[in-house]
Amino acid sequence: MAFTLFSSKNRIINLVLNDHSVRFVELKQTDPPAAQKWCERFLPPGIITDGKITDSDSLANILEECIDEWKIQRRQVRFIVPDPLVIIRKVSVPADIQEDEMKGYLYLELGSSIHLPFEEPVFDFYPLANNGKTKNLLLFAAPEQYVMEYANLLTSLKLTPIAADISPLSLYRLYHHLGYSRDHEVLFTVQFDLTSVNLCIFEGSVPLVMRQFPLPFNIDHWDVKHDNFNEFKYTGETEELVIQFEEILNEISKLADFYRFTLTNEKRDVTKFLLNGDHPMLPAIYDEIKDRFDTPIEMISLDTDFNKKQGSVPFTLLLSLGLALKEVQ
Repeated sequence: MAFTLFSSKNRIINLVLNDHSVRFVELKQTDPPAAQKWCERFLPPGIITDGKITDSDSLANILEECIDEWKIQRRQVRFIVPDPLVIIRKVSVPADIQEDEMKGYLYLELGSSIHLPFEEPVFDFYPLANNGKTKNLLLFAAPEQYVMEYANLLTSLKLTPIAADISPLSLYRLYHHLGYSRDHEVLFTVQFDLTSVNLCIFEGSVPLVMRQFPLPFNIDHWDVKHDNFNEFKYTGETEELVIQFEEILNEISKLADFYRFTLTNEKRDVTKFLLNGDHPMLPAIYDEIKDRFDTPIEMISLDTDFNKKQGSVPFTLLLSLGLALKEVQ
């Protein structure tokens, strides 16, 4: 499941951009694969906003510096489509549509029987149940304009985009690779970053429903240290963060209830939370979720995987690692 815009080979870097950072990981193609190189760069506010490039010149200049500093010139690159641009939607199509005809059928139906909140999407799909009359599919879509802005920018910097992915799938890929997944589980992933939160519920390896929420971010309320990796310390009013956390906890509860009561008619419930993200207060968020819900909660540990002679891979790079595993497993 990914946006199939490109073709692929090897020597690939794996790039994650969001409203406040640029991160990359390169895997050494061993068995099992090991992280060979990783770096991070802070993005000042206003360069990417809600996943959209708003200052392309500044972003190009920063990426050019990163490419030179990280020595990744003329490389192939996978990247994650920013969460605010992506939607996941369940759709039904006639059962007699063949798999090799599905893309064309969906393209023709977009805007008529299948409605999206944007025009000219790039999309992919995942087959679900088939009752003989109709087939259910999961449709993954994003505005082609904004996805191609990233691809074209990377191309202009002499990188070669070969694949675009979405963050919940990258996170789940790493989760599965490290042996955390269990049969018949319903996993609720919480990607809690500095400027946004992504919530996604998986049945097995299939992401059925996803919600994304921006977080207010005032750079004046944070002390940012720019070393090899960014360090953030909050200097504003604690009450502001408490309100933000409480709002997200309410959204987690709403989405869990939506899954239980609306999607499954009380037949299934979330069996585990998986917390990830780059928010500097992630341990406190973990404690809040653990106290609020009866459902077990887990965080991915890289203690024995990926951490080779090069040192420990920061937990902020889990998405990049999951993206790096694409087509490896």
